[in-house]
Amino acid sequence: MNSYTHGTGTTELLGDTIGANLDRAVATWPDREALVDVPSGRRWTYARFGAEVDELASALLASGVAKGDRVGIWAVNCPEWVLVQYATARIGAIMVNINPAYRTHEVEYVLRQAGISLLFASLSHKSSDYRAMVNEVRGGCRELREVVYIGDPSWEELLGRAVPDPAYPDLSCDDPINIQYTSGTTGFPKGATLSHHNILNNGYFVGELISYTEEDRVCIPVPFYHCFGMVMGNLAATSHGACMVIPAPSFDPAATLRAVQQERCTSLYGVPTMFIAELNLPDFAAYDLSSLRTGIMAGSPCPVEVMKRVVAEMHMAEVSICYGMTETSPVSLQTRRDDDLEHRTGTVGRVLPHIEVKVVDPATGVTQPRGTAGELCTRGYSVMLGYWNEPEKTAEAVDPGRWMHTGDLARMREDGYVEIVGRIKDMII
Repeated sequence: MNSYTHGTGTTELLGDTIGANLDRAVATWPDREALVDVPSGRRWTYARFGAEVDELASALLASGVAKGDRVGIWAVNCPEWVLVQYATARIGAIMVNINPAYRTHEVEYVLRQAGISLLFASLSHKSSDYRAMVNEVRGGCRELREVVYIGDPSWEELLGRAVPDPAYPDLSCDDPINIQYTSGTTGFPKGATLSHHNILNNGYFVGELISYTEEDRVCIPVPFYHCFGMVMGNLAATSHGACMVIPAPSFDPAATLRAVQQERCTSLYGVPTMFIAELNLPDFAAYDLSSLRTGIMAGSPCPVEVMKRVVAEMHMAEVSICYGMTETSPVSLQTRRDDDLEHRTGTVGRVLPHIEVKVVDPATGVTQPRGTAGELCTRGYSVMLGYWNEPEKTAEAVDPGRWMHTGDLARMREDGYVEIVGRIKDMII
């Protein structure tokens, strides 16, 4: 057999925009909790969350933000981040995620490259004074008309512009609504441009594979600025009527376990080092984590001993491993709830429904036999629209057959599960 497989499934792809999908959740589960911010104690039911998304969307329209305009968000995890995510999607504005760790020159590059007209920003984080940094670069960003700071009077002032029943633009599920900058190993980052269809479906199917329902409460200590937080976390939750729980503005192992215990979370996300930090807390055994059943681990392979403890001591018997990249919205491979320990630690899972993957010879592009290493490629609804304003870079990554070349060296097993064995650029040819 050759190293090609595609995901079949009985569940159809969603043909919705993110706004229409949220409307359905609000209508179906108005009184269930949608969002909990543990640090501030604030809570939103789906009805309240939907109303506040609409209010912010109306305020953005009143501020002159049109469909296709770029709205930046440079902030740590907070409820306002989530409101901006859904409000921009509601009006077809393109939300540009900016890494909270960016320095001044990186922020300036993104503001200019994406042509951001309105920026939402935290006031500060760790040693970064965001207001001072924005003031420093603002002169060079001609398209930046307005900056709104979260937790500052400018946020309330923006909301004050909202009008009831605004005229929302007509949207297609294939419209771009998100740009995420991926750190190239060389030079400036590239802006992967994603549509409603890309990220709504990816979040939905990641949630389907770990059996999310409206009973689930998802603890999200991973950053929203990355697909892990905003797609696998937020969109997986809202497309199933589940609750998004924010444990802290940035990762804190004790705050994460406190949030799981206090909010009776059923699902917990993280990269392996986060789980290790939680397991290594001196008072780890004191936390009641019995509400957990599942979660997602991604970002790097999980050591066997860590996986054993996550399953046994954190009660995450159905924990799932995901593999992907920003350019594929992000997940293309995932382990299933009932996979054994070896598949969860030795592989990154098998293909998601409605996605294709293959392993090819990097020199010839020919599909390899199963068990032979080559470059992992993926194709389907999840492949990005392209890199923002960089057609040449897009053509290097996405071939004429619409296959996304991941740059990862992989091996496909006989059962279709995939092992990641390295990076192409580390190969000696």
